[in-house]
Amino acid sequence: MISIPLHTLNDGTTLPAIGLGTWPLDDAQAEQAVADALALGYRLVDTATNYRNETGVGRAVARSGVPREEVVVTTKLPGRHHGYEETLASFEESRRRLGVEYVDLYLIHWPLPRVGRYVDSWRAMIKLREEGLVRSIGVSNFTPEQIERLEKETGVLPSVNQIELHPLFPQEELRAFHTAKGILTESWSPLGRGTALLDDPLVLSIAEAHGVTPGQAVLRWHIQLGAVPVPKSADPGRQRENLDVFGFELSPVQMTALADRAHRRIGGDPEVHEEF
Repeated sequence: MISIPLHTLNDGTTLPAIGLGTWPLDDAQAEQAVADALALGYRLVDTATNYRNETGVGRAVARSGVPREEVVVTTKLPGRHHGYEETLASFEESRRRLGVEYVDLYLIHWPLPRVGRYVDSWRAMIKLREEGLVRSIGVSNFTPEQIERLEKETGVLPSVNQIELHPLFPQEELRAFHTAKGILTESWSPLGRGTALLDDPLVLSIAEAHGVTPGQAVLRWHIQLGAVPVPKSADPGRQRENLDVFGFELSPVQMTALADRAHRRIGGDPEVHEEF
């Protein structure tokens, strides 16, 4: 079983250096994928209300034989439930589907600035953390300005911001902001889903130089940035491969070269994207 390093968050809790994403798996697929991943040594599992697989994820955690306190379960608040009371109610629904007494990491999935209620949701999440129902609270797809508004209006910074991050979209400015604020960066679509990133000649050459796969080379890039990638895979062989990224190191030249290309976003822009 591969041993995974831990990051300490700004609230004192810890987060494994790599996790398992579960979108777009259904309940049955997620249950099997998470069960396989936990058996391999994964200890961070990422789901969301909008993934519609919290029930499957929770079943896998319950039957895994891994002590509950060793598994970091992440889920996310959907846009349609922004607001103080709405967030509290939505969390209870997530907790019921997951079948857990507490959630380790609870994130606001998208900021929805035109709706303008993410600060109300953040206040509810602070309450959930104070009550021990959530260990850590964070956001997903937030800009520096949106995070600064949370801090200004509540005095509480997120522990995590989960963002689109891969060598095609390296997010240097946002990552620098996170570092300055003590916020951990998590990477969704870390392998550039839907792009030709893993067939890129540079990625292939770096992978060959280290005797690893292209996916392992890219995940190692995230690890060395200090970001936590959450690649999705339902294949145990690929899950094992994705986890095995701690036995080699990219050079500074390779790290720079991977992100030295035309940048392109594959997901939504947080300033305008609305997902309910």
